[in-house]
Amino acid sequence: MESSGTTRRQATRQKLYEAAVTLIAEKGFSATTVDEIAERAGVAKGTVYYNFKSKTELFEELLRHGVGLLTASLRAAAEESAERDGTRVEALDAMIRAGLAFIDRYPAFTQLYVAELWRTNRAWQSTLLVVRQEAVAVVEDVLREAVRSGELSEEIDIPLTAAALVGMVLVAALDWQAFQPERSIDEVHSALSLLLHGRVSGH
Repeated sequence: MESSGTTRRQATRQKLYEAAVTLIAEKGFSATTVDEIAERAGVAKGTVYYNFKSKTELFEELLRHGVGLLTASLRAAAEESAERDGTRVEALDAMIRAGLAFIDRYPAFTQLYVAELWRTNRAWQSTLLVVRQEAVAVVEDVLREAVRSGELSEEIDIPLTAAALVGMVLVAALDWQAFQPERSIDEVHSALSLLLHGRVSGH
């Protein structure tokens, strides 16, 4: 069992993550101050420094935490599909939906993550690459199984295909949120599902 102190600390960190992610999405990393993060989270400034050595460390842990949640939801979707004896392609389909649901729930975090992915010379670049690879690896595993079981061609490039699927979900979801918010998650999922199943060419 976790002690109440640990649980309370996790709850505080969660509040700080939420405050930081919305502020940084609104104003950018450099313009966001620790004072503002503390105020938005409803805690004393000292609490921020008690939990994180610096704003940079807070942001690094925020990225780790957020992408960790995404990775866990992708893995859970694949496992649930396997328990239902679904095909590997159905597992990939379930992962696309899980990715969309995650982004729908955490839009500010996703915007931030996608923006940071293409920036260089950031203190957290190596952390970002590690956590990104963890998310992509979950998709790679399912693709590898799909090739092994004969569902997908042995010619596919697994690392690139996995990265493309993750990228497709991220970018399509951000586009949905920004420019087509009236569309349901079902519609967006159906469109991406057609791409996954290779039905766009009309054959």
